[in-house]
Amino acid sequence: MTGVGIDGIERFQSPDKGRGLRVTRAFHVGELLFSCPPYSYVLSAQERGAYCEFCFNRKESLARCGKCKKAYYCNVTCQKGDWAVHKLECSAMVAFGEKWCPSESSRLVARILATKKTQKERSASEKILLVADMQSHAEDVDNEKRDNIQADAAGLHRFFSKHMDFPDSKELLSLFSQVSCNGFTIEDEELSHIGTAVYPDVALINHSCVPSVIVTFKGPNAEVRAVKDMKAGDEVLISYIDLLYPTDDRNGRLRESYYFSCDCAECHTKSKDKLKLKVRERVKPAEAEAVTAMLHYARKTTRDFRELKRLKTPSELLEICEQSLEEMCGVLDAANVYVLHVNYQAMGVCVYQGDLHGAVRYGEKLLQPFSQLYPAYSLNVSSLYLKLSRLYLALDKRSAGISALKKAMSIMEVTHGKDHPYVRELLKQLKET
Repeated sequence: MTGVGIDGIERFQSPDKGRGLRVTRAFHVGELLFSCPPYSYVLSAQERGAYCEFCFNRKESLARCGKCKKAYYCNVTCQKGDWAVHKLECSAMVAFGEKWCPSESSRLVARILATKKTQKERSASEKILLVADMQSHAEDVDNEKRDNIQADAAGLHRFFSKHMDFPDSKELLSLFSQVSCNGFTIEDEELSHIGTAVYPDVALINHSCVPSVIVTFKGPNAEVRAVKDMKAGDEVLISYIDLLYPTDDRNGRLRESYYFSCDCAECHTKSKDKLKLKVRERVKPAEAEAVTAMLHYARKTTRDFRELKRLKTPSELLEICEQSLEEMCGVLDAANVYVLHVNYQAMGVCVYQGDLHGAVRYGEKLLQPFSQLYPAYSLNVSSLYLKLSRLYLALDKRSAGISALKKAMSIMEVTHGKDHPYVRELLKQLKET
């Protein structure tokens, strides 16, 4: 696909956003606009053994690569299909042993370079597509990101230099920047990270905080489905970021990661901000200064927790969550997005610790606000229902588990399609429960 040639989709130049896609006919909620394979992709090292490296099939009886003994495949066909890129890592993993530790970005860039080299038969226009339709913003990268990219580039040279040639440093920086701006995280039904890929076709789609489509994954392939009814001429729009947070936070994330601010209707009206920043109702309302100070504390807590997850034990993290909730809830409402954020983190810590009752207690606090604050067909909501359904069933709460499972499925039938393997798995589970 080049933005043209798929029934009902065309490429166009948006006056405000540059390149984009729009529909030339009506699409209805849940309808597939298009599906496309990745230009290049990589399975997360943490998921090796659980998924096939080539087709991303999830099953228990995978065959291991006889040489490196770290890559797993469904069968010989998948192993042969992956060899053109796996051979970059296979010998290196054997040579480096436990010291083999390139970043996922380094691994993906290595595969992109290998793909470009081995696909010389592609037409010139297709070759240009990867560069022209994936934004680089290398010149906008701040010092911290530049340091990270240079570390990734150093890892690329260290672990792959014996097997491939590299472009000059400027071109390599541009390629890493492209991957940073345009790479997609491939996720499972609970939004757990499986791998990373680049889709030049999907990279044509612009952002909106009121998206018309959603991107999900079937194996390594991306699928774009409508989450709103669309009429001919409507632009195809996805969200690049988590939509839970208020306007200023969303635009801060967009500027930080994608170097632009959003001017969609929601960003202009900020219609949900008051609800997202809701303050606790009290006989004597909190003073404006106290609310401002608490929101500042809440934002800082949200940012800091990302770093703390690397440094603290699960017990320490849970204690931090509980202390933060006690502090916030003196001023902020239980449905305030920052309170929700901490509850979500606490739920995750409890799951990790095996405290199912604690995980349910935190998770149940999220359900109603998530359903209200997220769009109608949100993966964040369906994944929460899925997590809770599995917790309920593990705790022998069959009725609650089935109810949550059905609610997850009702969303996923739209976002993933009724024939998606994840949906079929859930249907099978529902029949057996």
